Amino acid sequence: MARVVRFHRHGGPEVLRIETVDLARPGRGEVRIRVKALGLNRAEALLRSGSYIETPVLPSGLGLEAAGLVETVGEGVAGFAPGEAVSIVPPRSMVRWPAYGDLATFPAELVVRHPPSLSFEAAAAVWMPYLTAYGALIDIARLGAQDRVVITAASSSVGLAAIQIANRVGATTIAVTRTSAKAQALREAGAAYVIASAEEDLGGRLTDIAGPEGVRVAFDPIGGPIFEPLTAAMSRGGVLIEYGGLSPEPTPFPLFAVLAKSLTLRGYLVHEITGDPARLEAAKAFILDGLASGSLRPVIARTFAFEEIVEAHRFLESNDQFGKIVVTV
Repeated sequence: MARVVRFHRHGGPEVLRIETVDLARPGRGEVRIRVKALGLNRAEALLRSGSYIETPVLPSGLGLEAAGLVETVGEGVAGFAPGEAVSIVPPRSMVRWPAYGDLATFPAELVVRHPPSLSFEAAAAVWMPYLTAYGALIDIARLGAQDRVVITAASSSVGLAAIQIANRVGATTIAVTRTSAKAQALREAGAAYVIASAEEDLGGRLTDIAGPEGVRVAFDPIGGPIFEPLTAAMSRGGVLIEYGGLSPEPTPFPLFAVLAKSLTLRGYLVHEITGDPARLEAAKAFILDGLASGSLRPVIARTFAFEEIVEAHRFLESNDQFGKIVVTV
């Protein structure tokens, strides 16, 4: 038997329930994990509320990130032994492989031995943010030391991972946050520049920072009206990578900026990386090396107990966090 979090109807955090269920043995190519910590993602709030790209059959589990100990391996799995500490690369479907539980099963190819120096809490905060940021900035944009990159929603776990990855390759980071409340923390986290978009002229500040050369890479999960000042400040041949749609407002297509500068506006999901074995191995090597060297360090905003999953989701939706929300099991 396993304790898992499920929801029987779509809605707010209050629809989440902790239930006891029978868990099937791991199938061929799967590994069962005794979960010690969970990393929370906004995608889980979207699934719970009925607005995610995946449509669950109710009741449904949820969750994309976990760390814990190998408990059982399925047929055909080699290289893992019970008791080993591991963390999980997010699966394509959290409905098929939900992480929220004290036991959870995942495909073996998504199970990773993380550096032993990482706590379970830190290990549960690694793969979604760092794979998302790596895929956009390194795999797609080929970010390098000569580049300026603007990172919106910079205080999120993905935003902070992007700052660290950009710094690791020597790029100049421009963090965008809504107000100045998190500005100093972002500077301490490694941002070279910080812009409070609700208090400053975003386009003007970007132009002041980047000068006539502009910003080559923009990394944004918001969309909406921010597209216009972002693209206005970009360099010729620049790329705007969009990995979300948090803005409730329509997203304009900045036609003349795109034409005049030959810009690329590119949609991106982390599944591009996790679904491609060669690209995933390159990403894992980059991230594991950064974790081992200390240049990549997961930032944990707050930790909740498993029994506080409703409160954890409320905090997730408050936008008050700086970094990753972790639930201990």
